[in-house]
Amino acid sequence: MPGSRVTRLRESPWLRGGLLAVVVGLAVYEYASHWTQVRADLAKLAGYDVAGAALCAIAGLFCMMLAWRALLADLGSPLPLPAAIRVMFIGQLGKYVPGAVWAVAAQVELARDYDVPRRRSATASLVGMATTLVMALVAAGVTLPLTSASAARHYWWVLAITPLAVACLYPPVIKFGLDLVLKVVRRPPLEKSVSVRGMARALAWTALGWLFYGVHAWLLISEFARHGGGWDVFALSLGGYALAWSVGFLIIFFPGGIGPREWALIAVLAPVMSSASALVVALASRVVMSVGDLVWAGVGLAIGRAQSRSAKAAGRSAEARGRPADETADPDLRPPLQPASLSGPAKPSDSPPSTAQDQ
Repeated sequence: MPGSRVTRLRESPWLRGGLLAVVVGLAVYEYASHWTQVRADLAKLAGYDVAGAALCAIAGLFCMMLAWRALLADLGSPLPLPAAIRVMFIGQLGKYVPGAVWAVAAQVELARDYDVPRRRSATASLVGMATTLVMALVAAGVTLPLTSASAARHYWWVLAITPLAVACLYPPVIKFGLDLVLKVVRRPPLEKSVSVRGMARALAWTALGWLFYGVHAWLLISEFARHGGGWDVFALSLGGYALAWSVGFLIIFFPGGIGPREWALIAVLAPVMSSASALVVALASRVVMSVGDLVWAGVGLAIGRAQSRSAKAAGRSAEARGRPADETADPDLRPPLQPASLSGPAKPSDSPPSTAQDQ
């Protein structure tokens, strides 16, 4: 069928690899054609600005994890903070793998180690990504038109869709929209809708996370902006990065939004700096955000190793007392469950939906 052929083409690793190669080639060409200016702009990036941007990226990612954790708790599966860090950030590395579902699939399987039903963790991940995207559009719609009269004329459409984006934050509306998408891809609907209170907590953490993302962009942009580092530059930084992130999220062919996010950010920054400076900012932003992902993934791996050692120690202690380890070990410190493919088939109602990309 034509639809299945399109799906296979969309998910082809060769297509994704080719697109990524094109993006990298264009970036190298841009660097080479503006090398003199790029080298001068790289020298302008102060080490403390880059370090500050990295710290803001790390803080923003932590806030996004807390938003996801709040949604999962509202759905009935509260996780301890170390467990949430492990599940979210190790699973999130899946976004760098070509394909739109690996991050969600990894988070779902990791959450099973803590007895979280697959459909519940998938619901939390999908609603969390939808919330992050909607808040990004709201941030872009509110801030970009305020930066200048020309920006207001250029980005009026972002402001126009802001009320619709805000309406989409209402939990039943989010559930309806995601259920519609899942129906199109022939997947079961979400387990249930989050409550208004749970959504409010998630939105609060997501908004704080976007503020940290805005500061990370501002620290990189203010050195090159023609108008200094005032409020208008911060508004441009927050709105521009939010819009660029949204573009990278929605164009799912590129793993982690690599390419589309950078070109969108360069386009937004074009009125206030040279193209070479915008290219430096976009690539520096990508580097510090990737550093944030790797830092938190490292923390998650360390937590997993510590829990595994504690579980083995509890097991040895239980065996020494002549009782099964599972009767004495703390449930949060049990050895991780085997993936479904090794331990037996999953229940039909417990299979995760597979239609999202996490950034």
